[in-house]
Amino acid sequence: VASLQRWTARVVPATPQERIAALWSFAYFFTLLAGYYVLRPLRDQMGIMGGVRNLPWMFTATFVTLLVAQPLYGELVKKLPRARFIPIVYHFFVVNLALFWLLLKLQIDTAMVARAFYVWVAVFSLFAVAVFWSFMADLFTADQGKRLFGFIGAGGTAGALLGPVITIGLSESLAPMNLLIVAMILLEVAVFCVWRLERAATVHDGPRAEPERLGGSAFAALPELIRSPYLLGIAVWIALQSYCATMLYFEQIHMVAAHVHGAGAQTRTFAAIDLAVNLLTLATQVVVTGRLLKRFGTGVAAATLPAIYVVGFLAVFLMPTLAVVLVLQVIQRWFHFAFSNPARQVFYTVLNREQKYKAKNLIDVVVYRGSDALFGWVFDIFQILGLKLGSIALIAAPVSAAWLILSLVLGRAQERRAKPLAARAGPGE
Repeated sequence: VASLQRWTARVVPATPQERIAALWSFAYFFTLLAGYYVLRPLRDQMGIMGGVRNLPWMFTATFVTLLVAQPLYGELVKKLPRARFIPIVYHFFVVNLALFWLLLKLQIDTAMVARAFYVWVAVFSLFAVAVFWSFMADLFTADQGKRLFGFIGAGGTAGALLGPVITIGLSESLAPMNLLIVAMILLEVAVFCVWRLERAATVHDGPRAEPERLGGSAFAALPELIRSPYLLGIAVWIALQSYCATMLYFEQIHMVAAHVHGAGAQTRTFAAIDLAVNLLTLATQVVVTGRLLKRFGTGVAAATLPAIYVVGFLAVFLMPTLAVVLVLQVIQRWFHFAFSNPARQVFYTVLNREQKYKAKNLIDVVVYRGSDALFGWVFDIFQILGLKLGSIALIAAPVSAAWLILSLVLGRAQERRAKPLAARAGPGE
């Protein structure tokens, strides 16, 4: 433990109390994403069974499911303190996995269960990660987030490396359905990390009391979102990201289906992308992300991703090949996890608690998945109109440019909001 703390002291610019909280946050994100990446290959396998043409329907089903789940989440946030509602969310997911395992074990309508599981994993990944980052935004200040979120994000990346290794290592010795049990164990370990993090939540000048419960209706964040140009800007940022990511994802799926034959070869292609992305991201997050956020600010860090898309989409237009699409996919996901996503999470640190837990969840879950569903059908419309993949990429390039400009604008707005908060906190922060 002492050697780990010494290593962390060299890598993470923080006080001893901050490092303890950062280490438990690292472990929390590590186990959470390890569990998700155990499930992700199973989800992709079940999704492919439904056919590539059905993906827009799957995206739409995910969005509809989120519309039902969102008010339930809002009620949970309203009625329970943080120390209770976060474990309840993850325990609920574990119960869901146990039910899926039982249905698959008994072979009850496996095709329907497979489709439901595909949608469920998409919902799980978004809610579980949104809860995590809401907790982080509530626990750390903007300045602490700039210094620590890169390191904490690296915990998720390390878990994202472990998850596929577990799946590959155990998929032959265990039936695929039994990997759900592994995911359940990892999620329960994540709950333990939440409990320890609450006990170590002294990242400010002394212990922090449990925040008061949030009031308001489940959709209280919607009027706030409409009234606040800052929140609206974040929502548009997410929608533009969704547009670019969805166009690239569908181009990737279509190209792999056309040029890579056989389920095994396709699976290895997707696994290679995940491995490359996670290795690059892990190395970058540990030593570069925090320094980049501190040196250049959130706007520049957030703008790195749309800049990659601008160049990448133009490259796909000029050379619409599988290799170019896969390289773009690796680079954009790398920059997303290493720079853009930590910067986006810092955007939320200057909000009040209700905005952090409700407006943030509304944006990151409903706006995000609603945009996915919409733009999945937009891609289909492009194809119906006879547009080739290169032309679709060309249309996406100016969208990426607008997204880049918005990133810089939001970065400046975040810095303005952070100054009075830092002044109130005093030099001890």
